[in-house]
Amino acid sequence: MITTVTDDATLAHDPGGEIWVGVPIEGTESPERVTVIREALASRPLMPPTQHPTSELASVHDPELISFLETAWDRWSESEYPSDPGQPKVVPYVFPAVTGVKGRRPRSIGAVAGLFAMDTMTLIGGGSWRAIKAAADCALTAADRVEAEPIYALCRPPGHHAGPAFYGGSCYLNNAALAAQRLIDRGLGPVTVLDVDAHHGNGTQEIFYRRSDVRYASAHVDPGEGWFPHFVGFADETGEGEGLGANLNEPLQPGSGDGPWLDAVARLCRFASGSRSLVISLGVDAAAADPESPLEVTASGYARAGRMVGELGLPAVIDQEGGYHLPTLGELVVAFLEGVEAGGGW
Repeated sequence: MITTVTDDATLAHDPGGEIWVGVPIEGTESPERVTVIREALASRPLMPPTQHPTSELASVHDPELISFLETAWDRWSESEYPSDPGQPKVVPYVFPAVTGVKGRRPRSIGAVAGLFAMDTMTLIGGGSWRAIKAAADCALTAADRVEAEPIYALCRPPGHHAGPAFYGGSCYLNNAALAAQRLIDRGLGPVTVLDVDAHHGNGTQEIFYRRSDVRYASAHVDPGEGWFPHFVGFADETGEGEGLGANLNEPLQPGSGDGPWLDAVARLCRFASGSRSLVISLGVDAAAADPESPLEVTASGYARAGRMVGELGLPAVIDQEGGYHLPTLGELVVAFLEGVEAGGGW
């Protein structure tokens, strides 16, 4: 039976909503996501993560991003922003999109945030760093411990939208990329990251786009149809330099349902041929009831996708990404894990 790595500290991040096109909204990436998944996994083995030095996060991330995330809340709290204009969370108000500003470091934390954030939706509060670091520790611990049988890392906040030096899409550090790099360090490469989240993992793609030792493959809603992350995730993105041919995107039409989605997952699994280990970015937000996706995948679809992954018979870190419909979130995760177990005979 697949073991889950989980930590109460992942509950500490409470963004309190999002700022979407300038409007505060409730948001969906809540601490309750961890609670309902753990309730669904109550009969399964659980283990805490090992604490890893912060310096290990630099295996895939720029040290300046790590330092910013670690200190942003304290700097914000000491600034004028909590009282004027009354913003209790770290959120950028300006982005350095103007040619010629590279290398300059602004003084205001509201501007500094714009150096690293890709959106205004991904807020930072008092408990955020604790949860961000705990999620990374869960992923690294799973990668440290995995052998023949897969291990599931209950990471929250998720990570696949976070790149080498940027965060966004409710993601801060890239848990899947950290796990993949750790598997490489353990001599378990080449690694394939199979991303079944409803949205393209632009951060993971960016981290490994010019490498051949970590392959990236994603099935997701077509960004050309107006879906996040909008600018990346298209089929013609196949890698560059040494990584040419090591990147596979399978964009899907909204409303595609189980059939096309499972066909795409099958192609991802074939793409993993020749790998020695896997990282699964398990987003279950492609499900029919999820507020963040139009793909309409069923629980049965997730079970069948899990079976395909299990049949590959490779050591695998299964890393939690999206999934926001609380009434069905736990059962969807269990369906996938049971599928993996059935496919691999664990």
